[in-house]
Amino acid sequence: MPQLVPFYFVNEITFTFVIITLMVYILSKYILPRFVRLFLSRTFISKLSDISKK
Repeated sequence: MPQLVPFYFVNEITFTFVIITLMVYILSKYILPRFVRLFLSRTFISKLSDISKK
């Protein structure tokens, strides 16, 4: 069955690219904006805190 070996690797590569693409999409769409919002809110709160101390 050596003629099936290239198809196995094509299947592996295709599946890997699909998984990587899906992970990048999910990260960029849902997870990373939450971290950005969290960071922005922390900096805003710390700036407000600094202003009120002066």
